[in-house]
Amino acid sequence: MTSGGTTGVNAFQLLPHAVLRPYIDRIWGWESAKGHRIALPTLLPGTGAEVYFHYRTPFCRSSAQAGMDLLPPAHLVCVRRAPIVLQPSDQVGFVAVRFRAGMLPRFVRIPMPELMDQACAVDDLWGRAARELTERIAGAATFSGKARLIQSFLLARLDGGLGDALVEQAVAGIYRECTALSVERLATYLEIGRRQLERRFKLATGQTPAEVRRLARFQKTVRSVMLNPGIHYLDAALAHGYYDQAHFIRDFREMAQSTPQRHFDDARTRTHFYNTPWRA
Repeated sequence: MTSGGTTGVNAFQLLPHAVLRPYIDRIWGWESAKGHRIALPTLLPGTGAEVYFHYRTPFCRSSAQAGMDLLPPAHLVCVRRAPIVLQPSDQVGFVAVRFRAGMLPRFVRIPMPELMDQACAVDDLWGRAARELTERIAGAATFSGKARLIQSFLLARLDGGLGDALVEQAVAGIYRECTALSVERLATYLEIGRRQLERRFKLATGQTPAEVRRLARFQKTVRSVMLNPGIHYLDAALAHGYYDQAHFIRDFREMAQSTPQRHFDDARTRTHFYNTPWRA
């Protein structure tokens, strides 16, 4: 387990149990120090899924359509098409589970198309047991104790969902090689016809392979900029497969509902949820 943080924030992260590691990247958490108001980030579209268990005040999001909206005490977020703007808070306290791309269906029986771009309460995913887990997490005194409860819960639900091993392999390949991997080459590698791959992919993820590749490219570019303050966004974009500046700006406007310059100028005044790779 590692810990650290920016001013006013205690941050924790834990490499999950070996059995969970193929499906979950990390368990991590934040806790604000007394008297510190934290400027929380805007969550941009990407390939992942995250479950947040709040033991202080849950996130409050804002949107032009719905105004201010307090999220459930424990919720799943799968941001795919539109950003989630989180409001500042002085009562931050949560533990989160970061699922690897394509791996959430191993644990849930609700189809992914129904979960995308929703702040779904964990009760809807796992019923009363999830509500009881949230209460036990709030009562645990340490991050390690909270993480232990979460891991036991997830171990008991592994392979109880709607996972498709071939699609999981396809998503992992696209995420790893989003700059160059074509759908045709992926289908050949998996020894399946392109149409059949696209059909199974859409059923399992709610998206096409091309849409996931686009999201992975965007996500990796933004993450690279946020973790390397000295890099210009255009250099990161070109390194991750964008043709030119216009290509990246067009994608960015659609996914972030902002220009790259405006978003990164604002994001660098806030905390962010991008964690460095474990190998670092």
